[in-house]
Amino acid sequence: MAVEIKLPRLDWNMEQGTFIGWLKKPGDQVNVGEPLFTLEGDKAVQEIEATEAGILRLPPNPPKEGDRIPVGTILGYLLAIGEQLPSEAPVPAPQAASQLPAAASPSVRRLAREMGVDLEQVRGTGTTGRITVEDIRAHQQPVVARQADRATQSVVMTPRARRTAKSLGVDGSSIKGTGRNGRIRERDILAIKPAAVTVPLAKTTDDSKIRQVIAERMRHSLQTTAPVTLHTTVDATNLVNVRNQFKAAASSGARVPTITDLFVKLVSRALRQHPRINARWEDTGVVTSEAVNIGLAVDTEAGLLVPVIRDVPGLSLRQLTVRSKELIEKARSRTLPAEAMRGGTFTITNLGSFGIDAFTPIINWPECAILGLGRILKQPAVVDDQIVPREMMTLSLTFDHRIVDGAPAARFLQALCQEILNPVPWLVE
Repeated sequence: MAVEIKLPRLDWNMEQGTFIGWLKKPGDQVNVGEPLFTLEGDKAVQEIEATEAGILRLPPNPPKEGDRIPVGTILGYLLAIGEQLPSEAPVPAPQAASQLPAAASPSVRRLAREMGVDLEQVRGTGTTGRITVEDIRAHQQPVVARQADRATQSVVMTPRARRTAKSLGVDGSSIKGTGRNGRIRERDILAIKPAAVTVPLAKTTDDSKIRQVIAERMRHSLQTTAPVTLHTTVDATNLVNVRNQFKAAASSGARVPTITDLFVKLVSRALRQHPRINARWEDTGVVTSEAVNIGLAVDTEAGLLVPVIRDVPGLSLRQLTVRSKELIEKARSRTLPAEAMRGGTFTITNLGSFGIDAFTPIINWPECAILGLGRILKQPAVVDDQIVPREMMTLSLTFDHRIVDGAPAARFLQALCQEILNPVPWLVE
């Protein structure tokens, strides 16, 4: 029986994907697990493996390189030897953006009805072409401008004043002209107080699909969670000393763990002590994850990506350091597969290298919490009643108050600070 090859969903909110190309030729035998074609989602390019075996056959109208195709579209078939291509289930041609139904949230549709805007006439700039509130307003602006222009036509004004009024969206009927017989001049238009001038809304566009996805996820996180941020300052002198020892002992070309790598290891232990922080809110309630998979927020030219280091407690510091480097390099070279950004249970983001002391990180939904690392700065501190220089840093923990209360979150942060004060036993375990 023919097996349909469908466009899969690479991400939770993916609605379309860009078809890159087949990795097998029509007529080739395909085995289970073999790469079949390449697909670009919103954040990554990924090779899609075959889930069944068979001979690859393409329909008369197969997808072409660069086609934007809705999720679930049939791309081809895997057939048995001698089996014919199904004629009753032709592969639909990739739909152009204009053929797809307008995608918009209920609130956007409500605004469109209130403003009398036909969504089918609006070009969406949101994720996968979704129509946003800004798109509705930008589409309506020319209508407002035309209405203002019609109003100014019945008012006596100079051609120059008329052009200026049109560009500013000014209703000339409310202006008293200073020219002969009350004729409105350009100076009359420009003399209006700025508050009375209706300036067309500026439309901000961003061609980066990744930037749009980041914006959508941050908005979703803020709307879905109840975020609270705790800040605390910790003495990181011993942690810095440990890293300096690693640097001094490393051979030429060896990978030295970064401060973030050391934190990943310490955080994993604190999460095992406080599993409520390693949880998420689902339809059935709070679900605690047995695995400790920590995501690293990586700054790339295309935007913020969060590759996940899996099973951190089971990795030695050396293994963790190597894995961290591999994921960061793939993220910055745009070769990170979508699977490498899934399954995180906690996220760490470090802005210390930019001279930032403290900040409020946004939860990487659906996780419970995210830890922000500030810069390490040598400052005077009191130790045994003596003022001495110490390497101090600020930690910023944002957590979902629906899942955990402030006191348990504070205890998690307190446990982490104790590990930072004496890190060696926990880094070599």
